[in-house]
Amino acid sequence: MIALSKTVDRNEIVIGVDTHKDCHVAVALSALGAVLDSRSFPVTADGYQDLLDWSRNMGRVTRAGVEGTGSYGVGLTRALQAAGVHVIEVNRPNRAMRRRRGKSDVVDAEAAARAVFSGEATATVKSGDGPIEAIRVLKIAKDSAVKARVQAVNQLKAVLVNAPAGVREPLDGLAVPQLLGWCTTLAQDGLGAAGSAVVHTLRRLARRVQYLDAEIKNSRR
Repeated sequence: MIALSKTVDRNEIVIGVDTHKDCHVAVALSALGAVLDSRSFPVTADGYQDLLDWSRNMGRVTRAGVEGTGSYGVGLTRALQAAGVHVIEVNRPNRAMRRRRGKSDVVDAEAAARAVFSGEATATVKSGDGPIEAIRVLKIAKDSAVKARVQAVNQLKAVLVNAPAGVREPLDGLAVPQLLGWCTTLAQDGLGAAGSAVVHTLRRLARRVQYLDAEIKNSRR
């Protein structure tokens, strides 16, 4: 039989973290799987350091199971990695399980630590500060602009349906680029209150689409 001292580093601890927007809840497990302590920390640079100091006061921290490493836990993940801690992505418990056992941040944090301790969770987290992450962040703005453009074009076409005949008929059948150009030059003279409001709205929507077109084009550079 192999002696315990040769197979287990008694000084090593594993931490698990249940992440939230404003605070993170951490649980520390001993090398034998016993809960040593639990505590909550603010989601700030000082809070990340306090979490590290707290855990290191109990032993040598080499592994951490963190929920939401790509969202609420991204800042903590980077801080832990910079400190030499191997961060492992841990999935949040499914809703049915959470209902059965009751919601508890400490319980979730302990489950994250035990998933790492048992080897159930093994997915190493990427650093999140390389070119792939930069592209992902930039794509968020582009995707938002594309979605807003589609919405604005659809709104313009819907408004055009109810436009006065003298405004609508010359624009029928135009492709979107030509339609936008004409709409930005429409005049409100002699249309009355309702007709003027329609033309004003068409101009604004057309200019919005043109602005978004330029933003989307620039995002490709």
